[in-house]
Amino acid sequence: MITIGILTISDKGSQGKRKDTSGQTIRQVLSGIDSSVVHYAIVPDEKSQISHKLTEWADSDGIDLILTTGGTGLSPRDVTPEATLVVLDKLAPGFSEAMRAESLKKTPHAVLSRGISGIRKKTIIINLPGSAKAVKECLEVILPALPHAVETCRGEAEECAQ
Repeated sequence: MITIGILTISDKGSQGKRKDTSGQTIRQVLSGIDSSVVHYAIVPDEKSQISHKLTEWADSDGIDLILTTGGTGLSPRDVTPEATLVVLDKLAPGFSEAMRAESLKKTPHAVLSRGISGIRKKTIIINLPGSAKAVKECLEVILPALPHAVETCRGEAEECAQ
């Protein structure tokens, strides 16, 4: 069982002015694997609030994966990658590279995504785009690798080369 936190970054969503469709899309896509969403929150596009929530969740026992949605573009308020970077112990760029590569097949705007991925303690943190459509497309790319990645971070994976 993979324990998951979903963090939606949205000024309007945090004010109740916009429905969080991308966070719900994450839940739907993850229903295809043995997982449980144990944390969910919406925060504004504020670096300190994003970093605080990521740290709080990753430092609590038992959370394997945090998926963020939103704040990965080029607008002045998009600070999710910077907020994530300051809390990571190490980068895991393969997730973000794979998502961007697949997205580029669908739209040239994929190059505008600045999402990053990495690990804090034993928690994998992955930034996803903010639109529900992009979340679904990106998660489907990395979903097959997530169970093994979680096992590896937990120290449970035995044969990584098979």
